[in-house]
Amino acid sequence: MKNKGIIVLVVILVVLVILAGVLFAMKVVGGNNNNEEPTNEVISLGTDTAKKEEEKKVQIYSGNDRPIAVMIDNHKSAWPQAGLNDAYLVYEIIVEGGESRLMPVFKGVNLEKIGPVRSSRHYFLDYALENGAIYVHYGWSPQAESDIKKLKVNNINGISQSAKDFWRVKDKKSPHNAVTSTKNILQMAGDKGYKTQSNEKSVLNYQVDEVNLDEGKTASRVVIPYSTSNVVSYTYDETSKRYTRYSKNTKQTDWTTKKDITTKNIIITFAENHKLNDGENKDRQDLKNIGDKKGYYITNGKAIEIVCSKSSRTAKTVYKDLQGNEIKVNDGNTFIQICPIDAKVVIE
Repeated sequence: MKNKGIIVLVVILVVLVILAGVLFAMKVVGGNNNNEEPTNEVISLGTDTAKKEEEKKVQIYSGNDRPIAVMIDNHKSAWPQAGLNDAYLVYEIIVEGGESRLMPVFKGVNLEKIGPVRSSRHYFLDYALENGAIYVHYGWSPQAESDIKKLKVNNINGISQSAKDFWRVKDKKSPHNAVTSTKNILQMAGDKGYKTQSNEKSVLNYQVDEVNLDEGKTASRVVIPYSTSNVVSYTYDETSKRYTRYSKNTKQTDWTTKKDITTKNIIITFAENHKLNDGENKDRQDLKNIGDKKGYYITNGKAIEIVCSKSSRTAKTVYKDLQGNEIKVNDGNTFIQICPIDAKVVIE
């Protein structure tokens, strides 16, 4: 009987020890479920993870803001222009008289001054449409007016807006002095019932990891003649890994910030242009940009030959290497130079 009592006592002690362990575990778990602040170590780990995830995303084209495309004057009297460094894309195409115009495309930026804004040319619509952008201009050619209506382009014409929405500055002469802002553009777009949010996919195949064209040719200097009087060039800076822009032998700077105009990427497309018979005899141009066009992709001091394919006016241009693969583009701003098919481009 004595031995039996000892066994019972031992069993009771074991049960008590187990219960004590269970209660302690419950207390620890329960304490973690209280409203106590997590330790600094947990916060740090969570923040670091979030930062790393953010760094993995493309920066130049992100968010749900709808792109905005603006026609920019490129006459010498319009220099310097405002906003080019803030665009994710800038298109340059020839217009009448051997001149060219620019169309920067913005996404999710707040700019107090963009300009000088100039009139529309119909072939620029193709690139506003492929970016799903609100198209902003100050006047239009007869062909552009017709195509804007026919293609139902969400456009804002500064001539028909108030002087508060588009205003003329005093330090430049008309017609090279009309400017606007992103705030005004968005307000006008809202008044017209245009969407200001978009999930439109980017035209370019941006990459988070750095793209180096190891098999490409050296591209420390790029020269693109639009006409004998209108030559664009870029010089590469190995330290910043960016190209500085020149036009008509003049280094381009921003009107507002005074900083040099630079770009991470350059795309050249060769396309035939010819005089448009619009009955006004102003030498306005037409552009044959549908189909496969030869070109170059230039970044980080190297250049490769590419094919630029556009199947329709509204379709996104697809840029491919000579093996038929869509090119990978560095995460940064891009100047797309659509130049005459016979332009004697120099890459060296």
